[in-house]
Amino acid sequence: MVPAAGQNGTGYAPSSADTHLAAVVIGQHQGGVAVSGDDQAAARKALAGLEVRLLQAGERRGRGQAVDADIDGLYAIACSCPDALAGDRDQALVFTGSHYASRSQDPASLQSSDVTLHPRGLVVAVLTGKTKHSVRNAKIGYAQDPEICPVRAYIAYRERLVAEHGTEWTDPSAPAFVGIDQHGHVTGGLVPDSVTRAVKRISARADVPISWTGHSLRIGLDSAGRRNGKDAIAIADQGGWARHSRSMLGYMQREDGWDDNASAGLT
Repeated sequence: MVPAAGQNGTGYAPSSADTHLAAVVIGQHQGGVAVSGDDQAAARKALAGLEVRLLQAGERRGRGQAVDADIDGLYAIACSCPDALAGDRDQALVFTGSHYASRSQDPASLQSSDVTLHPRGLVVAVLTGKTKHSVRNAKIGYAQDPEICPVRAYIAYRERLVAEHGTEWTDPSAPAFVGIDQHGHVTGGLVPDSVTRAVKRISARADVPISWTGHSLRIGLDSAGRRNGKDAIAIADQGGWARHSRSMLGYMQREDGWDDNASAGLT
């Protein structure tokens, strides 16, 4: 909702012409009416101007970007997962997802044949991407620390699944990640919503400062890769972004404005 003049002590009222233009264009588009490129460009410009003025007035909109899945969080998850199939599944889901920047639909759609062992780790065939860039074979190497190693976690989870619930789960068409109820019964495959709920539940159990969402794993690779000096093209290829993608750059989060600062150490 756009604040009225004087709300919250800001004394700011957005331009009625801007809000009217944006509302008309959005309404026409949602109603199936063809909107010219010029009108769309004008509406985008109007909305961008409104966003700037709201920020200048101290307003904040929406919930903001999801928090990124960081290394400290992975360690907390490793310590909090129970010694059970569900705990092994949780670790494998989060550890692998954070290494290939998964969306919620990606692990939900993986079949066992889509995740293959390689002498250097795992190869994950991601086939549910929204663009030609996001359909990819993501390579995940062994981590230096076995406690948060995505390869070891996935192998342990799959071996336990087969040992406890039978060789039917080795079928190439079987889901790579299974649903498990509170009694430890396997319920079949996952759907995107259940992946999102699982990531939130797993992070909450680990007491991370801010609960993760299904998108946290995607942002985590982007931000961690940048912090560790990874090439932007390598990050894009691993996470399924177009090279020099604006959305990829938008996900990158900085540690702070001091040490993680473009001007730090220059003089």
